[in-house]
Amino acid sequence: MKYRQFGQLDWKVSALGFGAMRLPILDSDSAKIDEELAKAMVRKAIDGGVNYIDTAYPYHHGQSEGFVARVLKDGYREKVRVATKMPSWLVKTADDFDRLLEEQLERLEIEQLDYYLLHALNARYWKTYQDLHVFDWAERKISEGKFKYLGFSFHDEYPVFHEILNGYDSWSFCQIQYNFMDINYQAGQKGLKEAAEKGLAVVVMEPLRGGSLAKTPVPDAIARVWAQSTCAWKSAEWALQWVWNQPEVSVVLSGMSTMKQVEENLISAGRSQIGSLNAEDEELIEKVRSAYHSPIPISCTQCEYCLPCPSDVAIPRIFSLYNDAIMYDSAGGPRWAYANQIKAENRADNCIECGECEVACPQNIEIINWLKIAGEYLSAGEGT
Repeated sequence: MKYRQFGQLDWKVSALGFGAMRLPILDSDSAKIDEELAKAMVRKAIDGGVNYIDTAYPYHHGQSEGFVARVLKDGYREKVRVATKMPSWLVKTADDFDRLLEEQLERLEIEQLDYYLLHALNARYWKTYQDLHVFDWAERKISEGKFKYLGFSFHDEYPVFHEILNGYDSWSFCQIQYNFMDINYQAGQKGLKEAAEKGLAVVVMEPLRGGSLAKTPVPDAIARVWAQSTCAWKSAEWALQWVWNQPEVSVVLSGMSTMKQVEENLISAGRSQIGSLNAEDEELIEKVRSAYHSPIPISCTQCEYCLPCPSDVAIPRIFSLYNDAIMYDSAGGPRWAYANQIKAENRADNCIECGECEVACPQNIEIINWLKIAGEYLSAGEGT
């Protein structure tokens, strides 16, 4: 295992961290963790040098933290540091801070957390935390020994990330979605570098974009590009090594679901190195990135000239979700986001076909027609 400096803290973290969000399950029910297999996987990873375990309040429908407590018995707790997250969407009053933290400490069967994150920060949750003076509370809890270090995970646009990053002087670390396809998405590469420059450890989640960058079989257009390399790496290895290649990255989380993934990722982490990719490798990644973008059906550049829509339809966001589904040949994530992250009043079926968006669109997209197609596709399966 290779190890990296964890920001400005006096500790080195394993290049690979274990994300306890996609553990093996029983009966296709994510609330039923296959504990025998999952336990073997986590302990295999720890025995292989992994020393960072990431979980959160909602993972596996609330079962992940309890599982982590059980798997870290028999001396394994002393070998790792544990991170979990306050569920931001459940915070309504300042009293919720203590209530949720105490529940999580009980679930994890520990008196002190190593790392505590404000989960999935966006503009709305950030304002709530500020209004409720979360940092005064956090500093009290640190002094009381409830957790050692405070960080945040992030899901919004870069300007919000910049505001949050600079809105508190004592962040120790942050967690962002980052992979070779998402260099300009959410915090992106700009946010990665800014956080590292401020001395924060940067924990990377979704290095394989939820598995989309490691699909088997690889789409033909993508496979043809990978085949141009003399290196025999699988697509998943390329994606991981691209993230590890960057000096600003502290640890890469993988939500492993099979023992084979654990074994392969341990091997990959063992040969990870900052600056290991050469110019030809970087060029290959750029070609793969372009190949992924080639089948995008809607040529939306997210310029937002179509906004504001008179009917409040979230046109660019809807098109982005639809394009993602087609690009990665995976409908599950985009359909979940459409149902859970886009309000009913902002969905495609609210379009009144006024045509104002089409007049404004510099790409000459047939927005009305594409909204019908995207809306029907993204809402498929709802209510079943």
